[in-house]
Amino acid sequence: MPSSTVENYLKAILRLERATEGPVAVGKIATELEVTPGTVTTMMKQLGRSGLIDYAPRRGVCLRPEGREAAVRVVRRHRLVELFLVEVMQLDWTDVHEEAEVLEHVISDRLLARIDEMLDHPTRDPHGAPIPDVNGHLPEPEGVPLADCPPGHYHLLRVAEDDTAFLDWLGRNRLKPGVRLRLIDHDRPAGLLRILIDGRRENLQFGTSAARRLLVKTTD
Repeated sequence: MPSSTVENYLKAILRLERATEGPVAVGKIATELEVTPGTVTTMMKQLGRSGLIDYAPRRGVCLRPEGREAAVRVVRRHRLVELFLVEVMQLDWTDVHEEAEVLEHVISDRLLARIDEMLDHPTRDPHGAPIPDVNGHLPEPEGVPLADCPPGHYHLLRVAEDDTAFLDWLGRNRLKPGVRLRLIDHDRPAGLLRILIDGRRENLQFGTSAARRLLVKTTD
């Protein structure tokens, strides 16, 4: 089983690879993991020798099949643990990301399988991110940022999970995956949006930066 450090690198590469749809620059990995480019370069050489990635200096990094399989396993553990902590342990969704970052490296396959069974084989974590299935299938990203949408009716699919203050604000405003909303208008010069959440009478106004962290699909 790869070390926790290796798993963190593979998970970061997977996320960036899916976002860029191509080779991942060393600098982006360094930013993602908050380490120096030199540290990343050293690790990329090690992962390349292990057969987990293809690494070409100045061109970027791509996961090889074995590396991608290992990365998806970590993502599955992380997201199932998050949901377990919310649904069974009754932790607030603002607290579970950091806990899952630790537990994803130590939980056994047997315990994970039991968690999956207890939760009735869920397909999404508390923040709306897809959970890879037991065969390692990770669905392609869904939805578009609300900030890029025209006025209309939408279904909230997923929210950014790594900012406790942001999640707390979302929770207080009942903006959780599954909610339906109407984008009333988007004042782009001012960077402000107004929405109406189903079941509420008052509009909610917030900035474009927050709206970029909400992935939605149209219900029209």
